[in-house]
Amino acid sequence: MALEWWRKAVVYQIYIRSFADSDGDGDGDIGGIRSRLPYLRDLGVDAIWITPWYPSPMADGGYDVADYRDVDRRFGSLNGARRLIEDAHAAELRLMIDIVPNHTSSEHRWFREAWASPRGSAARARYHFRDGRGPGGSEPPNNWRSVFGGSAWTPAPDDGAEPRQWYLHLFDEAQPDLNWDNAEVRAEFESILECWLAMGVDGFRIDVASFLLKAAGLPDVPDHSEAISRADDAAWDPAAHPYENQAGLHEIYRRWRAIADRHPGTVFCGEVHLPAEGIAGYLRPGELHTAFNFDFALRPWNAAALRASIDTTLAAHEAVGAPPTWVIGNHDLPRPAYRYGRRAARGGDGWNAWQRNGPADRARGLARARAAALLGLALPGSAYIYQGDELGLPEILDLPPEARQDPTFRRSGGADVGRDGTRIPLPWSGSEPPFGFGPPGSRPWLPQPGQWWELSVEAESRDPSSTLSLYRAAIRLRRDHPGFDSGSFRWLPSVAGTLLFGRGGGLACAVNLSDDPMPLPRGSRFLLSSAPVGSDSVGPDSAAWLQLPEAEQAGQAGQTEEA
Repeated sequence: MALEWWRKAVVYQIYIRSFADSDGDGDGDIGGIRSRLPYLRDLGVDAIWITPWYPSPMADGGYDVADYRDVDRRFGSLNGARRLIEDAHAAELRLMIDIVPNHTSSEHRWFREAWASPRGSAARARYHFRDGRGPGGSEPPNNWRSVFGGSAWTPAPDDGAEPRQWYLHLFDEAQPDLNWDNAEVRAEFESILECWLAMGVDGFRIDVASFLLKAAGLPDVPDHSEAISRADDAAWDPAAHPYENQAGLHEIYRRWRAIADRHPGTVFCGEVHLPAEGIAGYLRPGELHTAFNFDFALRPWNAAALRASIDTTLAAHEAVGAPPTWVIGNHDLPRPAYRYGRRAARGGDGWNAWQRNGPADRARGLARARAAALLGLALPGSAYIYQGDELGLPEILDLPPEARQDPTFRRSGGADVGRDGTRIPLPWSGSEPPFGFGPPGSRPWLPQPGQWWELSVEAESRDPSSTLSLYRAAIRLRRDHPGFDSGSFRWLPSVAGTLLFGRGGGLACAVNLSDDPMPLPRGSRFLLSSAPVGSDSVGPDSAAWLQLPEAEQAGQAGQTEEA
């Protein structure tokens, strides 16, 4: 397996709690993943990325880590993790895990020690404990807001001294932020990386990778950006933001890259919520290998908008010699089949913004999601697939309040529905819940819709026109066609509201985002399509991979045309 496998890999994201339950307790687990490795191998992906499996109180789905060197008993054991790594490698699958460096759980031994220690102690210096403002320190130290809603500060124990102290949590109050100016924090995470690399993992996805360092003095945030950075906010200046994209982050990741380089084939993928140029700054030689491109994922179903995102992404990554990483769905985004079925909202507007933009057209949303899958898989670089998107699963909106577990729902007082609707346990087989997710009679941690038997792996495997069949065919063709081995990319002439581009070896991708048929170059041969096609055209809300005739290949080489 090539050492730089990550440059054009297809990676499958496993949200461990919702993938497969081997013991019937309602939570997905390591045993469930091991049992489904044949499915992942047959799907054709190159690697799997598993969301946090560490011990956790589950205040934020495992992203509140209590111990970075162990496995939560609900998910299995360290020995089980070792066997999974071995089994994945035997199936020729790489395995990546999450690393969560911005914050720990409030149940982490460090934070318990800090909670019990006096102000000014070494234990509190690992976190951000600060004096409050106002009379007696009764107000938070600054105006920062939690990404999940409400203040980013919670009072520390009252020791009778004034001003009272508070601790910082950019997410839930059960997720206190670490102080990355502290040498002990830096050394600890370097040791954690080495621990898992020694066990055989092939890489790490870095949670909120651009948040770790905070500006000296923790100054107030400008009014225009009180929660989380937004690439579509023209007034937002990432260089001036006090808790994102601080210059010192690059030193941290250069040290991490040196660790990876001692384990050839290791990859880092950063969760970096920045414009393309900002993302590329983390991908310079000697820093991270890859980073998610959220701008592409959040673009509306519009040819000009998607083309602009592709152009800026390719240019920014080419400048630093890094491959783009394309993604249309993950555990933090509404399902593509839902997003594309309504007028799209940008990510910084919160989850409810997706619901405020008119009713969803389910059939249209699924058609567009299938087309978007072919678009993302055809672009140069790597691609990530979130579990269930290969089945065309919809977003589940009607979960009862008592079933919801996302801290966003709680911290917003129910005003923001949160992310539970995209984390429903997968349907594998059968005609009723739990649809093979767990043993018969078991009860998944989030309820599954009763009609999901139609979208199960078993049902879709029997249907050659299913979304699963489309993904299988696309990933197989992506691996076999020599055109995907080339890093070449060129826009080809196409009518308004469409995209047409060529790769290598006469391979081309056509995407029709208009309401009219999209004519194709004469003599084109269809390799794969997301929907039935005409003899020389692609219908609305669909995409196709083409083999161009030799004359067309020669005539279009090097051309760039407006879509």
